[in-house]
Amino acid sequence: MTAAPGARADHPAGSALAPPGTSLVHDSAHLHVSGQASYVDDLPEPAGTLHAALGLSELAHARLVRLDLDAVRRAPGVVAVLAGSDLVHGKFGPVLADEDILVRDTVSFHGQPLFAVAASTRAAARAAVRLARVELEPLAAVIGLEAAREQGLHVLPPVQLARGDIDDVLATAPHRLAGTLRQGGQEHFYLEGQITLAEPRDDNCWHLWCSTQHPTEMQHLVAHALGVAVHRVGVECRRMGGAFGGKESQSAQWAIIAALLARASGRPVKLRLDRDEDMRATGKRHDFHSRWEAGFDDSGLILGLRVELASRCGHSADLSGPVNDRALCHVDNAYFLDTVQIRSLRLRTHTVSNTAFRGFGGPQGMLVIETVIEDIARMLGLDPLDVRRRNFYAAEAGHGRDLTPYGMQVEDCIIGDLCARLEAQSDYRRRRAAIDVFNAGNAMIRRGIALTPLKFGISFNATLYNQAGALVHVYTDGSVLVSHGGTEMGQGLYTKIRQIAAHEFGIAPDRVRLSATDTTRVPNTSATAASSGTDLNGKAVQAACRSILARLAGVMARSHGGDAGDVRFHGGRVTLAGDPARSEDFADLVMRAYRQRVQLWDSGFYATPKIHFDPVTRTGRPFYYFAYGAACSEVAVDLATGATRLLQVDILHDAGCSLNPAIDIGQIEGGFVQGMGWLTSEELWWREDGRLMTHAPSTYKIPTATDVPARFNVALYDAPNREDSIHRSKAVGEPPLMLAFSVFFAIRAALASALPARQQVCLDAPASPEAVLRALGVLEAP
Repeated sequence: MTAAPGARADHPAGSALAPPGTSLVHDSAHLHVSGQASYVDDLPEPAGTLHAALGLSELAHARLVRLDLDAVRRAPGVVAVLAGSDLVHGKFGPVLADEDILVRDTVSFHGQPLFAVAASTRAAARAAVRLARVELEPLAAVIGLEAAREQGLHVLPPVQLARGDIDDVLATAPHRLAGTLRQGGQEHFYLEGQITLAEPRDDNCWHLWCSTQHPTEMQHLVAHALGVAVHRVGVECRRMGGAFGGKESQSAQWAIIAALLARASGRPVKLRLDRDEDMRATGKRHDFHSRWEAGFDDSGLILGLRVELASRCGHSADLSGPVNDRALCHVDNAYFLDTVQIRSLRLRTHTVSNTAFRGFGGPQGMLVIETVIEDIARMLGLDPLDVRRRNFYAAEAGHGRDLTPYGMQVEDCIIGDLCARLEAQSDYRRRRAAIDVFNAGNAMIRRGIALTPLKFGISFNATLYNQAGALVHVYTDGSVLVSHGGTEMGQGLYTKIRQIAAHEFGIAPDRVRLSATDTTRVPNTSATAASSGTDLNGKAVQAACRSILARLAGVMARSHGGDAGDVRFHGGRVTLAGDPARSEDFADLVMRAYRQRVQLWDSGFYATPKIHFDPVTRTGRPFYYFAYGAACSEVAVDLATGATRLLQVDILHDAGCSLNPAIDIGQIEGGFVQGMGWLTSEELWWREDGRLMTHAPSTYKIPTATDVPARFNVALYDAPNREDSIHRSKAVGEPPLMLAFSVFFAIRAALASALPARQQVCLDAPASPEAVLRALGVLEAP
């Protein structure tokens, strides 16, 4: 039940209206399972639509000597051909415009687009591409992260975050330990690949249907490439078949090329990458190689920590700056670091530009501190969970041990209680003792268990993106249409927004429909990223609804005599002061308001409060709040083959007052499995010449149903968000990925049982069979 602004809000239990907190089914579920959900490639093609194909570089670093496209232009069905030399505005980028739309002079990675073709069919376009005569002069290529670090190649300047005198603390600490950690990248492997359909409109205007997390950025970059004002370009996206960060900035190049070909041909153009092209030409999760040194006491309390995070950014900046900034801000995870120095190296290589991926650098930073904790525990002979507890942030702010390395006070730390609950629910201590007995009696199969926490900051590090707009229409039959700036990629954003709007008006969710996200309806939107889609857009929709409600309440009060503050909207009816005699159907009230010429639509806007961040000093309050969680995983490892198997996982995750428990639990399960893939089986491998060899499902191994354990227990930590988020909920898109740390460290625990006591376990991620055997000393490092 929702009251008009200024009136009492009431939320009766057991309401059949699916209010926030109800597990309403995903709004497109019936379309997904029946194959009727429309993605960009399913949309009816406008008359005369052409199909695009790309010519990609076969070298990682080279000078473009000659590009002869005459035979391409003469090929059957070809209507338009573009090369880098044809473009007036040939550079693009989400932060820095430092990447060629099509190569003009120098190739920077294997698979970089050299030219584009639009033809009557996709087959004709692909056949024409093969007729090009390309002459490249090879140049020395730097592929690996280590080579880039040794040569001092940076795509962006190094950044350092420090507090206290790290040299003095390390020198005087009772114990000192150093180590390294290599973390591989990760392919997004969305089901729907990169795709855009661009259509010319009247008067030099353009409309694009694009699979993207950031329609506004596509609008701006396409407008710049075309040399037109932003208002002449519209970008629309109803749904994506997955994204995971891979369609935040990476969708831009293909949208731009489709639009440029549409202008060159005067006809609509569809550009769709196939899986091999997509994996070769689009960015991935940044791989990191980190070095660390820690000083600590006999209990495992960290006194000082020095970390160097080196990431492979690729050939251009893309989003590497903010990704690495978030890694800096998450090295602490759930632990107070009194004296700390973190240095971030953003390295340039002749590989595709790495980009956003679920967690946005946070996982890479957090995995380092968890490795430090594990190694300290092993050196001291302690249970890692006890060392974790020793280092947690304080439960309440203002009592010390509550300030992050970037200067934000942690005011809502529930990690101690959450981990204590999970420890009991998972029976961690008993199982750990039983595993020790099992390992003592088994020579070839070893088991391991680990319980790991997470604390993840919610908001964009760049403060300006923490804003959203919405447009809500109430029609005269009482049905509602909602437009907002968020995009649906399967995560359930539209479903939650539908629940929020229906709850505000006190009507059933099936009376609310969401339109496709469209820059011509809601302008200047932020990317659906940083786990903030519902937080931002939900509040904007709520604001628009409440503006309309206030006017409707006024109509009701004037019609029935009373105060607008006493009007309630619930169950499809509107009631004044609880009086059944002064009650009517919502649709009837709407019609009366229309006849009285009362505005029945409104816009809403929301800007996240309290946050601020200095990009120079890397200090401030970048996050509105933190989401917490913990997972306990048990694994078995075959010491002969290096194969691993997850036997059981228990998860307790903080979603605040969950808006939709079913959707949130689905996100937790999916995020965990995706994180497990990153840390166990998904390995990207480039040849020395820069060719990506893991460029298809046949060579890149994502988790399957058989990798999910039979015992997969997920529960929500039921406590409201202390901040005024939408219905006191918390974001749940990215944080669950880091719950998979428990799998990685359970594997390490199993390996530790096969090594001499207190010998450090040198396991890289992903913990593939080869990596496991290397950690056991059976295989040499490549």
